[in-house]
Amino acid sequence: MVVVAILAAGRGTRMKSRLPKVLHSLGGRSLVERVLESVEPLSPSRRIVIVGYQSEEVQAAMHSIPSLEFVEQTVQLGTGHAIQQLLPHLENYTGDLLVLNGDLPLIRSETLKQMLQTHVRNQNSATILTSHLPDPTGYGRVFCNDENIVQKMVEHKDCTAAQRENQRINAGVYCFRWPDLAKVLPHLQANNAQKEYYLTDAVTQVGQVMAVDVEDYQEILGINDRLQLAAAYEILQKRVKDKWMLAGVTLIDPTSITIDETVELQPDVIIEPQTHLRGNTVIQTGSHIGPGSLIENSQLSENVTVQYSVVINSTVQAGSRIGPYTHLRGQVQVGAGCRVGNFVELKNTQLGDRTNAAHLSYIGDTVVGNQVNIGAGTITANYDGVKKHRTKIGNRTKTGANSVLVAPLTLGDDVYIAAGSTVTEDVPDDSLVIARSRQVVKPAWQRKNAENETTDRHK
Repeated sequence: MVVVAILAAGRGTRMKSRLPKVLHSLGGRSLVERVLESVEPLSPSRRIVIVGYQSEEVQAAMHSIPSLEFVEQTVQLGTGHAIQQLLPHLENYTGDLLVLNGDLPLIRSETLKQMLQTHVRNQNSATILTSHLPDPTGYGRVFCNDENIVQKMVEHKDCTAAQRENQRINAGVYCFRWPDLAKVLPHLQANNAQKEYYLTDAVTQVGQVMAVDVEDYQEILGINDRLQLAAAYEILQKRVKDKWMLAGVTLIDPTSITIDETVELQPDVIIEPQTHLRGNTVIQTGSHIGPGSLIENSQLSENVTVQYSVVINSTVQAGSRIGPYTHLRGQVQVGAGCRVGNFVELKNTQLGDRTNAAHLSYIGDTVVGNQVNIGAGTITANYDGVKKHRTKIGNRTKTGANSVLVAPLTLGDDVYIAAGSTVTEDVPDDSLVIARSRQVVKPAWQRKNAENETTDRHK
């Protein structure tokens, strides 16, 4: 049985932000949310977040996470002081306590499992996660014997020059036998340069403490400033992109592509440069996305192509072609075998199968049937200044260039709209609609106008 405590009380002054550090986003999720996700496979009996700076904002950001507890550290006096706040909340608890920093977003669940297994197998009073960093500057150092039993831990700021040569660092992840830790916590002292109560002081007082080295030191890289946040994103992206390339996805120029962890891709998908996949996006086999496209919270079926376009909160069925320079948004549904082309925007619209909107159109709040052709420059005028209204276009209907369809409006099946028409009334099936002024031609117009201008100049 294990209880998880996440330290999330600090401000993070080096982030130069009013936003609490743990709420800064990394790949679409906050730092602290990523830490919480890493502990989920451990099935902890309780998850406690220790908050302090802007505690209400931190709690509000995580209000949707079920069964999450918050404990407030009103004055931030160090990591040991933070864990002291748990004493009244874990009274009579006899299990283990796993402690993690809220700015450790790259830690893997497998690493935490290995650490817990080592802790239980060796019946340690405490087990800590460590790593050997190429540049350990800023990290507390850990000193062990040949059996990985911890002898001493020293914060970087308190290290001597010789101690700073040690590259084994404290990752800020601890597993304690809670009864052993609870005895020590009330007696911590702030005998250091920062006048803070360090949890590391408790580590060396509880009993046998063992270090577990993490193989990939990148897992334990903390986030203290925007440079480190950007570096963490690069690491996260490499993990994601490596995973998909090994699963049969082609990424052309991976360095220019970004993919959220929540995205699902199937084999034989091709992603072109400067393409960004966000949120709960699913792209099925044979689809070719990009270059220069953004797909967010959308589902694309087999053999879909998207070029230089933005697709948000939409679905596209098999074999459809999107772009270049198309914008789909607001629950658009594109049927199979469609073409939505240059400078076309669809909003909250359904296109039936084999329907085309190839050029320069805006179609909003519309249901479009099968085999419809939307002529260049067609506009649905869906907003009357107060409310949005719906348009319905039947099967096999064709709109001429520069048509304006003023909603609410229903066009039946097999309707033809003459170019330049402004349609304001419903149209029955199998009809031709001409809704424009009659053309008037006046011969010799330029000569007469020129004569009139000459006469005017001599008056």
